[in-house]
Amino acid sequence: MDISQDICNLEGDGSGRKETPCTTSSSCSSSGCQSSIHQIIGGGAAADVILWKRGHVSFAIIIVATVLWLLFEHSGLSFLSICSNVLLILVVLLFLRANYSEIRNEQPQTLPELVLSEEMVNSTAASLRVKINYALLTAHYITLGKDFRLFFKVVVCLWLLSVIGSFFSFFTLAYIGTIISITVPVLYSKYEERVDRYAGLIHRKFSKHYRIVDDSVTNRIPRDLSKDKDS
Repeated sequence: MDISQDICNLEGDGSGRKETPCTTSSSCSSSGCQSSIHQIIGGGAAADVILWKRGHVSFAIIIVATVLWLLFEHSGLSFLSICSNVLLILVVLLFLRANYSEIRNEQPQTLPELVLSEEMVNSTAASLRVKINYALLTAHYITLGKDFRLFFKVVVCLWLLSVIGSFFSFFTLAYIGTIISITVPVLYSKYEERVDRYAGLIHRKFSKHYRIVDDSVTNRIPRDLSKDKDS
């Protein structure tokens, strides 16, 4: 049984959602699939922020992320202490603001109501469900020892993550990820043709070297060690 086929079936599940066939990126490009960066990101307000269509919000995210990173990395305070202090300051300021307006007989400005829509929650939950099911299915194959190649690749990836984590803290990685997500898409949309051209060259070279490694190392590893022992 192939993991990719199982994931195709998983993506088709869900309440009222249509089953979508799995297609590769090559088949999509050959059939002329054209989606704007805005649609690929998911559309809506989040895509507008990522693509700097709401420049003040995008800039504010970078400033806030930088301030938080400096606080977490260089203040020496714990995560719980910083969150508690920030919430304490916000609550005190909002309380004083409301009472100051009442003393001056002014009508305080109403704060926007923050509500998560049911559609947003369902969409996020459905996306997380597919990713979690994929991870669980992969773990199931590894623990049963059905695919030693997959086990080898997962071990290498986890080892690389461990090496990266030894150089950077979690907050630094989160900060880097935030900056990349807020800058790379807009730069790509601006220089799309150049990026696609150079990325194609890099991808072809990387694929060539990967095939060499895969043929010389990975393909020599048996998929199922139990079958080899039985034989």
